[in-house]
Amino acid sequence: MKKIITLVAITTLFIGCGKSKNEGQIQGKVEKEQIAVVSKIPGKIVKIFVKEGDLVKKGDTLAILDIPEVDAKKNQAEGAVTSAKAQYNMAVKGATENQIKQLEAKKQGLKEQYEFAQKSIKRLSNMLKDSLVSQQTYDETFAKYQGAQAQYSAVQAELDEAKKGGRIEQQTMALGQQDKAIGALQEVETADKERYIIAPQDMSIETITLNLGELALPGYTLFNGYITDSIYFRFTVVESQLDKVKKGQEITVHVPYKKNDIKGIVTTVKQLGAYGNIATAYPDYEMQESLFEIKITPSNGEEAKDLITKTTVTLSL
Repeated sequence: MKKIITLVAITTLFIGCGKSKNEGQIQGKVEKEQIAVVSKIPGKIVKIFVKEGDLVKKGDTLAILDIPEVDAKKNQAEGAVTSAKAQYNMAVKGATENQIKQLEAKKQGLKEQYEFAQKSIKRLSNMLKDSLVSQQTYDETFAKYQGAQAQYSAVQAELDEAKKGGRIEQQTMALGQQDKAIGALQEVETADKERYIIAPQDMSIETITLNLGELALPGYTLFNGYITDSIYFRFTVVESQLDKVKKGQEITVHVPYKKNDIKGIVTTVKQLGAYGNIATAYPDYEMQESLFEIKITPSNGEEAKDLITKTTVTLSL
């Protein structure tokens, strides 16, 4: 029994010494902002240009998708645009040159008929005054005269309309159809560009989720990685330690595996919403205390650019 008590006392003494040695020192992690590259439209992967661990620049092509449906829709849209443009041009320009010639000839023929009827009615009008023709004959000739006049006026209007083009309403309608077809083509061309998976930022490729020949669905993550130059240190502090750190404070972080110190600025202090988000191992805190996350951004990014993500760093408060 005495041996057990002695052992417990020695263990307690070592634990107490350990606490005093590391008192005020907390552990954290090296972090980088994560980024996911997703596909917008479904397609099979036919080419992958990167591999895990690569560093890529913004605008680099990461992969190419095969989307045969887009090619078919593009042909349909191009045909619709061609047809709509022709309809609009026809509404604006009106009849063709041959149609104008035909109407000109028709107008000339009706003009001669109208002029002949006009001369005839003048002669009969004088003869009717002298009772040389009957009223019936005059009325029949006058009816023919009115018919010739109406036909001549109609062909004049038809010819004017053919030269001027369609009504403004018809032109507006044709223009609307043309714009609609162009919009559909632009939509297809935009979808066609989505076959190229482009890096949205300078980033490192950490994981590639699909292989050649596999189907990428809309919104499915194809590449996971970290944003370049987004490194920071994340620590968890308890409520009782908040008086030792504040936003904007310059603070020194120790990197054990590199055995050097890096200066940084406290950029964020926020309460943790879940225990699973704790960055510091085994934080010593009372149950009634809240936990807070502090984010420290290196003052000199060059000093921290080679740090490995998720490695342990320490901070003395």
